[in-house]
Amino acid sequence: MGDELRIGLGHDTHRIESGGPLRLGGIDIEFDGHLVGHSDADVLLHAITDALLGAAGLGDIGELYPDTDPQNQGRDSADMLGRANQIVSRERWTIVNLDCVVLAERPKILPYRNSIQQRIGKILEIPPERIGLKGKTGEQSGDVGQGRIIQAICNCLLRRPAA
Repeated sequence: MGDELRIGLGHDTHRIESGGPLRLGGIDIEFDGHLVGHSDADVLLHAITDALLGAAGLGDIGELYPDTDPQNQGRDSADMLGRANQIVSRERWTIVNLDCVVLAERPKILPYRNSIQQRIGKILEIPPERIGLKGKTGEQSGDVGQGRIIQAICNCLLRRPAA
């Protein structure tokens, strides 16, 4: 029997309020708004965390870091993703690749793509070439298109060697 493969899907949404910088994919982006949440509200790292945990069958970000716990107030999402990766690794899973989409009218993702891929690769200890990242606008419709929210979606493929 061959290696076991699993796919996970993560999604997150946070609203935008005035005043930057914007934390996205583990980096700070000069922007006139920031995302609001219990932690640092890094919508992309939250979606990746959920995709990783989901693929491994290990729950979700809310179970590891409930927003009812005061210790998670303002918490660095890179730390949350790093811990989730450690938990998944202990179960002998390795990341094959991630494919992520950030839905935001602004800022444009392309100028930051390489920096974000490098940062996520460092957090997960994988080559940045394994991290797909795309930006999509809302074409000025809906909450994304009106600049009220930013959303992120991530697919994750994990592999575990056959026993």
